[in-house]
Amino acid sequence: MSPFYSPLNRRELLSMGIAWAGVGASDAWAATPKDTLVLAQALDDMITLDPAESFEISTGEIMGNTYDRLLRVDPSNPANLVGDLARSWSVSTEGRIFRFDLKPQLRFASGNPLDAEDVVFSLHRAVLLDKSPAFILAQLGLKKDSVRQRVLQTGPLSLSIEIDRDLAPSLVYNCLTANVASVVDRRLLLSKESNADLGHGWLRTHYAGSGPLKILQWRANELVALERNDNHHSSKAPLARVIVRHVKESTTQRLLLQKGDIDVARNLSPQDLDAVRTNPELKLASARRGELMYLAMNQRNPNLAKAEVREALKWLIDYDVIGQTLVRNIAEVHQTFLPAGVLGSSAQRPYRLDVAKARALLAQAGLSQGFKLTIDMRTVQPYQAITEALQQSLRQVGIALEVMPSDGKQALIRYRARQHDLYLGSWGMDYWDPHTNADAFARNLDNSDAAATKSLAWRNGWQVPEFSRRVEAAVMERDASRRTRLYQDLQGDFLRVSPFAILFQLVEVAAMRAHVEGLLIGPTSESTHLFNVRKR
Repeated sequence: MSPFYSPLNRRELLSMGIAWAGVGASDAWAATPKDTLVLAQALDDMITLDPAESFEISTGEIMGNTYDRLLRVDPSNPANLVGDLARSWSVSTEGRIFRFDLKPQLRFASGNPLDAEDVVFSLHRAVLLDKSPAFILAQLGLKKDSVRQRVLQTGPLSLSIEIDRDLAPSLVYNCLTANVASVVDRRLLLSKESNADLGHGWLRTHYAGSGPLKILQWRANELVALERNDNHHSSKAPLARVIVRHVKESTTQRLLLQKGDIDVARNLSPQDLDAVRTNPELKLASARRGELMYLAMNQRNPNLAKAEVREALKWLIDYDVIGQTLVRNIAEVHQTFLPAGVLGSSAQRPYRLDVAKARALLAQAGLSQGFKLTIDMRTVQPYQAITEALQQSLRQVGIALEVMPSDGKQALIRYRARQHDLYLGSWGMDYWDPHTNADAFARNLDNSDAAATKSLAWRNGWQVPEFSRRVEAAVMERDASRRTRLYQDLQGDFLRVSPFAILFQLVEVAAMRAHVEGLLIGPTSESTHLFNVRKR
């Protein structure tokens, strides 16, 4: 077993300033130390710690607190960008060359200096490894055969990025805020390289960043331990460390919070949030997230490939009742692929529960006698409860729904391999531009198993060339008002024919002890900042 995964023993915990109330994974923490923030959160979707590969929501938050990139989204106003490692940035007159100057005297957590060569190496590396999130950079023209010519070091603290087509500068800048654009420690990774993998095998379970917090340890489905990075270029984190415990059950999170065994609970149900509101020792923070919950329908299933069946399923979801009960205060009914608050978002909500309409559509498809489906589902709330509600609705029209429960990681692996019928999951924006969701939900240029880009549309075997062309036209449009209309029109047509039922936009709610201050929940996972938190 790697030492990075070895269980923390009592001496190690004490050396970190943490008292442990026992030795089993289910034991509670003792009262949290003043210099340590302890959170309870469902972490079962974490697969890798390499920012060039990581594409999961929980890991995205860890990356946002532990890795720097050229630019960051301003959490209080995601339309604004702020310099992270970049001191200044500009674009050439013709709009193709983007130039960046770095802040001076930057260092990684390892102590190694951080300069333009590290930034260039990191962007090259992400493209050359070609893992799932590499498409974010590839859409700028940064591909395996061209990235070394397009991303260049122009000085010790300066670099340039040349894109291959006319794109809105805001899109380019926003792509560089994504986790895949995180800057990694070149010297450290090359010392860990094996078989020319650019240190990937090592970084999947280790850390090589420069962010305000550094990753001390990750134990899958148990915890992530973060520590203040005293080499960080900005103000140092007020607390010495942050411990994120993997706790899936909402009630368990609430009880730990009430007892003071944790400082923050991140996945409380509406009922547990009601209990928090009546406790004067606790408080809440919330923010609407650019994250959607949706139902996906795999076109490889011949029944789901029928437009009438997809439409019927959208009429078999009781959006309002689920919104008022199962996800009350933690999500809002939302049926289009751009979250509210994003350029081009649309408030269209044509669907509601209508069993008669669904039954008529199934009859048109020749399936009035019903059929069987499976659904892959992450075994946390509210996904389980929503799946049960969907199961009951589908039963009314003769559809037998078999539930395939698993942890988040296993469900994602099956989904990414196109092994599902239905999949209930969530999708968070990779960067604050409408193209990220349009590209994921509505574009699929190659539906083969060997496709270079495996979007959500690809995962569900859905390829509509017209939609792909419209996505391309929208991302090339520089006029904001015309671009807005293109996305709104696209979403209207997408609603009716796509293999996606968009259900809700999530509202992130954190319950915390009254002495916790400064927890900032951002619109994206990587903009939720733990490094600013203080404890009175």
